[in-house]
Order: sequence, then C-alpha cells, then structure tokens
Amino acid sequence: MERYRVHHRTTYRYSERMTRGHTLTHLVPVTNDHQTVEAFELSIQPEPLERLAYDDAFGNRVVQFVIAQPHAELVIDMHTTVRVLQPAVGDHPARWDDMHRFPPSVAGFAAPSQRAVPSDAVRYFAAPSFVPGRTIAEVARDLCGRIFREFVFDPSFSEVSTPVDEVLQARRGVCQDFAHLAIAALRAFGLPARYVSGYLETLPPPGQPKLVGADASHAWCSVALPDGSWLDFDPTNDQFPPARHVVTAYGRDYLDVAPVLGVVVGPMATQELVVEVDVNRVDTTN
Repeated sequence: MERYRVHHRTTYRYSERMTRGHTLTHLVPVTNDHQTVEAFELSIQPEPLERLAYDDAFGNRVVQFVIAQPHAELVIDMHTTVRVLQPAVGDHPARWDDMHRFPPSVAGFAAPSQRAVPSDAVRYFAAPSFVPGRTIAEVARDLCGRIFREFVFDPSFSEVSTPVDEVLQARRGVCQDFAHLAIAALRAFGLPARYVSGYLETLPPPGQPKLVGADASHAWCSVALPDGSWLDFDPTNDQFPPARHVVTAYGRDYLDVAPVLGVVVGPMATQELVVEVDVNRVDTTN
C-alpha cells in the first residue's frame, strides 16, 4: 500500500477580460478496490456562480462550474491524498482467441472511439502480439513492451487531436498517444479496452532533488477479462501492471476524461495555459 499527495494546478491567462466561462473537470481520483481517496479539495478563482458535482456514465466524478464575472485569469487548484494498493497480476488463463462475449459492463469498450480507431495499419502492427493460444495477459504484456521499445517519447510531435495512424507511422508520441494505440490494437482483435487517466510519481536521477512541478498528468490503458475485471498496463513505461500510478478517470479515450475542458465568452484574445503537477509519496505510517 502506498500513499500519495497530488497537487494539480491549471492556470488560464487571457490577453483580454472574459465575461463568462463554462468548465468541466475530471480531477477527483476514483475510489475502487485498489484505491481510496482520503482527502480532496478543489479551489477555483474567480469564485464560480454555479458549481455541480456528479458521476458520469463511466463512474467518474465530474465537477462542473460557471464563472459569470469578468476575468483575465482562471485558476483551478486541486489537492488530494490517495492510498493505492498495487494490483497483483495472476495467471489469468483466459485466451484472447477464445473470447467471443463479454459482460455488458465492458463490451461497449470494444467499439471504436474517436481517438482510438482500430484501422488496418493498427491491426497489422498489433498482429505479432496476438499469437493463437496466448492469454489476454500475455498479449497485453507483449503489446506493452513492443510499444515501449519501438516508439520514441516526443512531446513536440503530437497534439490531442493527432490520429493513431500518424503516431504509428512516425513511431513517436506521448503517453496518451501510446495509450490510444494500445487500445486501438486490442479493439482491432475484438478485446474491450479503456483509457485510464491519472498521475505517475516521477523519480529524479540518483542524487538529484525532486523538481517542484516536474510531474504531469499521465495516461495508460486497460484490457478487459471475461469476468468483467480489468488488467492495467502502461506502454509509455513498459509497466505491467503499472506502479506508482494514481487513477483519476476511465473512458473510451482521452475525450471522455480530459482533466479540464471548457469554453469562455468574451472579446477576441490570446490564451496562455500553464499546468503544474506534483506527486509525492507519503510515509504510510503518518
């Protein structure tokens, strides 16, 4: 069991004062068998006129708010403390080529979504991992390692809207690209797969101090088992199962679980976005 404190601060600055803003956030970590939220605080400046919290179709906690006063800056500041139990990976004997039906709770994740389309190119790339007779866990582990070895992490290459086929052709991208590729690959062979957003504790090189704000939002993925449970893996870091990860939300792809989405109303202006994330492990005896 590990305990983490997460601070996620999002700042929008506008060159002109906006008159109104509508924002939706996925910033509340999930509570499940492997994770417990001990504390959570979300502060917003300017103070919202309206604020609403609810669970979406995937069971994620959403906080939605409206700013109804002139503002040149919006600050969304989240603090949380979460206990995480490292999931164990068993043998999971179910073979991928025996899977023809899944429970309704996971079957919908086998369909294509806007950012994870199982194209012919994706299927061709994924095929070597889908050896007949392999278990779902073996397929996922192999796919995870291949993406890690064959792709370059390059923050300058992609944007949120970059298609999976472009990532596949260039063999580079970031965590959300690699998660989308893995999800599309699993779906190409009929397996339900979902996008996982959250945080990863990043450790500095030996002897170097941890940098404030050096951590970032992270993304990985899950593949479904016949009983409706999920196996998580992180192709960006070749981790199966993931270690030092805090889950915020689950969805079909990034568009379902973006940390912050919104629109503002006002004069034509430029926008500056600054995101700062810190993830710190806490002594579990405290």
